[in-house]
Amino acid sequence: MSFETKATVPSFGGRLLKLSHSSAVIGSPMALNLYLPPQASDANKVPWIFYLAGLTCTGDNGAEKGFFQAAAAQNGVAIVYPDTSPREPRYDGDDEGYDFGRAAGYYINATKAPYSATYKMESYIVEELYTALPKEFPLDPAKVGVMGHSMGGHGALTLYMKHPKKFKSVSAFAPIANPSNCHWGQKAFSGYLGDNADDWKAHDATELVKTFKGKLDVLIDVGTGDAFYKQGQLLPEHLETAAKKAGHEGVKIRFQKDYDHSYYFIATFAADHIEHHVRFLVSQDNLIDF
Repeated sequence: MSFETKATVPSFGGRLLKLSHSSAVIGSPMALNLYLPPQASDANKVPWIFYLAGLTCTGDNGAEKGFFQAAAAQNGVAIVYPDTSPREPRYDGDDEGYDFGRAAGYYINATKAPYSATYKMESYIVEELYTALPKEFPLDPAKVGVMGHSMGGHGALTLYMKHPKKFKSVSAFAPIANPSNCHWGQKAFSGYLGDNADDWKAHDATELVKTFKGKLDVLIDVGTGDAFYKQGQLLPEHLETAAKKAGHEGVKIRFQKDYDHSYYFIATFAADHIEHHVRFLVSQDNLIDF
């Protein structure tokens, strides 16, 4: 597999590459963004972080509005911005609502037809991109983190806990922290996985944290003015309670007064999240605080 560079955008001394490729996992073309900091070169493979975007988004949203590149450039970290779902083939009804189907892949592998044929976003991230990108770009295959927003925050938390040997760091903005108990998650999981709620637990951060073995050091930000938080779509308190009961004191949730669900919120705390990841991906001697 090879990536085609559609555009190169200078950014904070580095390069934002707009890429496309034919995905063997998804079975169709996929697009993504890759930010390479100025330190990246053939002789210097840099740590990298997946940023998983939320509902309705593409790989462009975080790259253009998240404001991660400034801190990433200062600390020599690359950012990968994948898409949020397959874009083809299409299925009947997959664009009837913003919260299911196209742009709403939930970073899981669907088991229910017809979505099971192509909606394999978990394997796309942790197998295909994880393996393929370091072969073509100066990325250190041993230093990988994952973060995300909303649906992508759910993805970051669950992929980290399901694949702890693959990721060295994790953080989330306004994650859907207990999808089995909110409308968004129930709609998506029933459509992708079927109606057996027991099957959903393997893709629910609040359930996964109960049995996770090993140390968790997680940064999570949630805005108290977030309409989706107020509506009970995010449920971060459920994750916080489950983590404490399981003895995971390192699951840190910061409730940010009055902030909403937007990219203004993400951009405000983007540097904090990059710094969090850098502590696990880069030597402490090279850390730049903000």
